[in-house]
Amino acid sequence: MNEHEFYMKYALAEAYKAYDEDEVPVGAVIVRNGEIIGRGHNQIKTLKDPTAHAEMIVITQAADHLRNERLDGCILYVTLEPCAMCTGAAVLARLKSIIFGAWDPKTGACGSAVDLVKPGLFNHDMEVTGGILETECRSVIQEFFLAKR
Repeated sequence: MNEHEFYMKYALAEAYKAYDEDEVPVGAVIVRNGEIIGRGHNQIKTLKDPTAHAEMIVITQAADHLRNERLDGCILYVTLEPCAMCTGAAVLARLKSIIFGAWDPKTGACGSAVDLVKPGLFNHDMEVTGGILETECRSVIQEFFLAKR
């Protein structure tokens, strides 16, 4: 298991927490210097907040942990390709990288539906890698929506 898979397992554990809470099962962690400094999962229904995506929650936690709005050197691991809101927040936070599991052709903003991480598009560029533990990350979402039908 490589480093990305190692941390994605923690994000997957968060996705399963969301699943158990009847939230769309997306989980995320933020890592800095080998330490997880933020972890969370979707809480949109729980908090009655359309911005309570896993990524937004962990970005807030990491900023609080560092006592800084700049998350220099931090890596976001998330089970689903971030949407435009979350990708924008990652850019504004100055994350080093986004590492995600499953691609999201409907709302993904890291190359699927739109590409908000295209180098030179904004004042901050970051590395993006998709497809880490993709099968596992996609499966939890598919299981969730199959159970809803």
